[in-house]
Amino acid sequence: MALALTACATIPSTPEQAVRQRAEQYWKARMANQNGAAYAMLTPAYRKLKTEAQYAQDFGVASAVKGVNVIDVTCTSAERCIANVRLSTRPMVPGVEVGTVATHIQDVWLLEGGQWWRHQAL
Repeated sequence: MALALTACATIPSTPEQAVRQRAEQYWKARMANQNGAAYAMLTPAYRKLKTEAQYAQDFGVASAVKGVNVIDVTCTSAERCIANVRLSTRPMVPGVEVGTVATHIQDVWLLEGGQWWRHQAL
């Protein structure tokens, strides 16, 4: 019984919770340089146009993202949500040690085929 309750606790009950969970998974994969895992979370339309190798090339070998916090998620329709994400990054400036810088981005997530996918611009 306890195992069943634990499993239920991890199943998102709202679109906002599902997108929060997916956004956290996506950015953790990016931080760990797991390009295949991150690529697999992009929309099917994007994956039809770009290969995993092209995706990895666009974002480089090493991730500059050092920390992620999904602040909130707002759904603008039944099929579209925006995750407000705080990223801690280490800018790559040749010859200069900048340290870690915080920035915020808005990730668009689209519902297709019962799954939430991250929209990646081409």
